Amino acid sequence: MAERGEGTLREVDPATLRAWLEAGEVRLVDVRARDEYRRERIAGAVSVPPGELEARPQTAPADQRLVLMCSSGARSRQAGERLLAAGAGELCHLAGGLQAWKRAGLPVEGDAGAPLPLMRQVQIAAGSLALSGFLLGVLVSPWWHALSGFVGAGLLVAGITGFCGMARLLAVMPWNRASRRQATA
Repeated sequence: MAERGEGTLREVDPATLRAWLEAGEVRLVDVRARDEYRRERIAGAVSVPPGELEARPQTAPADQRLVLMCSSGARSRQAGERLLAAGAGELCHLAGGLQAWKRAGLPVEGDAGAPLPLMRQVQIAAGSLALSGFLLGVLVSPWWHALSGFVGAGLLVAGITGFCGMARLLAVMPWNRASRRQATA
């Protein structure tokens, strides 16, 4: 349990969270990106991505607990610590996140046909380009190794600056635009 001023951040296990959900005693906030939420989520969870959490601080009615969740528990713990630093009261977060929930055999809902999360798309595209550059450099011409170098440099810049050109490009692809329209509808 982390303590900050008046508020506390407690971990809750999947079985306890399920009991609270069934009893209507919890407001569950999913702090993952919207594309992750669309693909798979716990029934009853509300999507509030990290960038929006501070702008729209979450509260729960007096008879409910506020529980944050993400995929593994790391982002929800960080989000809870930021909310506590901003003066929030008692908060909980799902220990182990959605992964622990599923390992416990608990149900999830979502759209399995939704596009993969954008960062997974970036990883697949960057890995494919880097591997292609390497293989073409070995099999065709050493000049193809420049493709792997270019991808590596792009990933380095993305990591340092937080700007990922490949993610921006993938975000406007038709398969991602359709899902973004559905999310705002």
